[in-house]
Amino acid sequence: MPHTSIHYAAEGPRVAVRRFRMEDGDEFVRRVRESKDLHAPWLAMPDSEAAYAEYAARLIGNPARAGFLVCEKDSGDIAGFININNIVRGGFQCGALGYGAFAHAAGRGLMREALEVVIGYAFGPLGLHRLEINVQPGNTASIALARGAGFRLEGFSPKMIQVGGEWRDHERWALTTEMRAGG
Repeated sequence: MPHTSIHYAAEGPRVAVRRFRMEDGDEFVRRVRESKDLHAPWLAMPDSEAAYAEYAARLIGNPARAGFLVCEKDSGDIAGFININNIVRGGFQCGALGYGAFAHAAGRGLMREALEVVIGYAFGPLGLHRLEINVQPGNTASIALARGAGFRLEGFSPKMIQVGGEWRDHERWALTTEMRAGG
C-alpha cells in the first residue's frame, strides 16, 4: 500500500525520493539485512535500529549532507538510498554521491532512474555545480550506474575511503552542470 502521507522531494516515472526520517529505521534495517550479500564488500550499512538512528542523524538537518531514500512509487517501499555528502558551498558548489540499491530492487532500473532524479534535484533546487562519485574499482554495477548517468572518470586514489574497517582504492567520477547540459 502506498505511503500517501509522505512528501517526496522529487519524482520520476517509477520512483520518488524523499529525505530520511527516524521512523524509517525498521524498514531500512530490514532491507539492509536482506541485502547483506549484495552490499558486501562495497558498503557497510547500519544493520540495527541504533546504528540506523546514528546514521540518519548525520543526514537529517545537516547542511553538508542531503540524504534521500529511493521509494517505489506504486508501493512506497524503500528500494535504496542516494546521499549527497560533503556538500561545499561558495566557489565550489559540489557534493559527493553515495548510493546503494536493496536486493529486492536490484537490477530493475530503479536506481538508474533515481540517480537521474537526484542529479536533477542537486543541479536544480540544491544549486550544486558538480557531483562526484567515488567507486571501488571492482564494483562494476556502481561504475555502470555512474557511467550511464554521464559521469566521467577523473582519476584513481589508492586507499581513499575506509569501508568495513579497511582502506580501499577508489575511482573518482564526476559530473558538472555543463556536462549534463551538453548531453
